[in-house]
Amino acid sequence: MLNLVLFGPPGAGKGTQSEKLILKYNLVHLSTGDLLRSQIAAGTELGLRAKQLMDQGLLVPDEVVIGMIENKLQENQSAAGFIFDGFPRTVPQAEALDQLLAQHNTQITTMVALVVDDEELTRRLLLRGQTSGRPDDQNEELIRRRVKEYNDKTAPVAGYYNQQGKFAAIDGIGNIETIFDHICAEIQQASN
Repeated sequence: MLNLVLFGPPGAGKGTQSEKLILKYNLVHLSTGDLLRSQIAAGTELGLRAKQLMDQGLLVPDEVVIGMIENKLQENQSAAGFIFDGFPRTVPQAEALDQLLAQHNTQITTMVALVVDDEELTRRLLLRGQTSGRPDDQNEELIRRRVKEYNDKTAPVAGYYNQQGKFAAIDGIGNIETIFDHICAEIQQASN
């Protein structure tokens, strides 16, 4: 089973590359944001709990998110693999994900991090903001804060996977197909 963590700051190209990876490797996309929204819409116990917390302006605890991921793993037992998008964001989340996957007799194959410098990220997000309609993509100060938050909080997760020999940094600047080819080469190497 191929299980990928696709990592990178806002604007690094994760969405573009994950679509290509899903098609090539027949992966199930696990986006924590999408999972939360679908569980809330379905009115599940986990969804109702998450909605109650979100309505209070609180973060959804790791165990609720892990529960949602577990539900998705159980629903897709015959999947070729999963691509984790937006999770894990902290080392405790990475540890919890490792424990969950071990219960399903699988593990993370590799974490691929798209590396893009802050100035390029800011430029990309401001461009995206012209068409996305997202206010957080139109305010340079907010963009820089989001990128700093990513750099400060998620760098330890890269270190966690690096210690396991499961980390690959890919230059996220350049031709989309070339970047995709580099990602696929890393996946091939990690799968051997």
